[in-house]
Amino acid sequence: MATPMTRRGAEQLKQELHRLKTIERPAVIQAIAEARAQGDLSENAEYEAARDRQGFIEGRIADIEGKLGTAQIIDPSTLQADGRVVFGATVELSDESSGEQITYQIVGDDEADLKQGRISINSPIARALIGKEAGDVAQVAAPGGTRHYEILAVHYR
Repeated sequence: MATPMTRRGAEQLKQELHRLKTIERPAVIQAIAEARAQGDLSENAEYEAARDRQGFIEGRIADIEGKLGTAQIIDPSTLQADGRVVFGATVELSDESSGEQITYQIVGDDEADLKQGRISINSPIARALIGKEAGDVAQVAAPGGTRHYEILAVHYR
């Protein structure tokens, strides 16, 4: 199954993968070697911590390699979606209850950063927006009840 992501998201994953392989992995291997040199491994907390860290790093490397291997890179500026909300689109919304205006870009899970206005394609709000266009109202089930967002504009940038 393809993993949709923007070009920026793919670059971020490639940078993380490079850091894990060139910095984190060698550092944890060194830490394991130093802990082994201390002798009895059965009661060596540093050794256990380093092994746990190594497991996390190797798991993350495998995860990133898998995502990049199945990546479907989407350049929002080349989308032809006829004004509809699709993956990669930037959407200007108005919260009908508060009048607050917000802008979100719909991105992959690894790219999501609410503070930067990037929401995951798998989030409830993104799922409610997909396929709609400017002028439509999206209903989103939220912890405080259903919220209604009017779509003011859809951009592909």
